[in-house]
Amino acid sequence: MKIFALAPKENWICDRFVLEWNEHYSDVTVNHPKDADIIWLLADWCWNQIHPDLLREKTVVASVHHIVPDKFGESEINEFKTRDQFIDYYHVPCEKTKEQIEGFTKKPIWVMPFWVNSQLWFKIAEDKTVIRSKLGIDPNCFLIGSFQRDTEGSDLISPKLEKGPDLFCDAVERFRDEKAKSGIEVKVLLGGWRRQYVMNRLKAADIKYYYAELPPQNVINAMYNMLDLYIVAARYEGGPQSIVECACTGTPIISTDVGIASLVLNSESIFKPGNELETKTDPEYLRKQVDKYLMPQGFDFFYRMFESIKGKS
Repeated sequence: MKIFALAPKENWICDRFVLEWNEHYSDVTVNHPKDADIIWLLADWCWNQIHPDLLREKTVVASVHHIVPDKFGESEINEFKTRDQFIDYYHVPCEKTKEQIEGFTKKPIWVMPFWVNSQLWFKIAEDKTVIRSKLGIDPNCFLIGSFQRDTEGSDLISPKLEKGPDLFCDAVERFRDEKAKSGIEVKVLLGGWRRQYVMNRLKAADIKYYYAELPPQNVINAMYNMLDLYIVAARYEGGPQSIVECACTGTPIISTDVGIASLVLNSESIFKPGNELETKTDPEYLRKQVDKYLMPQGFDFFYRMFESIKGKS
């Protein structure tokens, strides 16, 4: 069995997934699709980077992370149907994505979250106040985090609504008001690029924030470790990876019911917009649920998937 995994090369998490997969399974990895039995498209939209003759000749597996209904119009449906002619199997990270795509394809769909690299994401021994002081963060505030892109690139103003930046800001304001009753100031720690919408909202609400646009991975790990709360407020997600990263770093997290949230989070940690203050974080429960996805055992499902597919070829 020989597998070629196609990275999108967009400085995105799937590029790291390809590197991790290739390193762990170097014995079955090939560097060119012509030498493969199976072509794995980790980002389905990159399918046209490979010649259609090769896609017809090989067994092709495409990972679909999620679909945003408001952005999945006639042209996107037509592209999906065109691509589907070259795809033999689909992989999706959660049941919600399976439900989204099974109306557009008759091909088999495998469901499994991606693996997690606990060598990158881990709990730091130092107290969070010590970590904050080292990085110039207020050690006494209630610190809420969000490390993702959430502003549309077309104008750097409009919210990327599937990521829920408006819902995130609404939640932060509610926590701000609640914590103020006890004399505690809420501040926000932002990471990632295109955060303009959130920063403008926070400024308008007079909520102080810290921003690291593209910090190195070890700094992001430290950022998780210094939080009092991480909020996922997305409307549509495949992961998000922030949930499993919080699991590894022991970061308290609450989330809307997107992606893998209901699979790994305590139900009391999942909120509907407006009832964020009623949630309870449960880092220990989350970590136990995510343990099975840690490397190297987190690779096992994918290897078994490919073995099964090869056996049917």
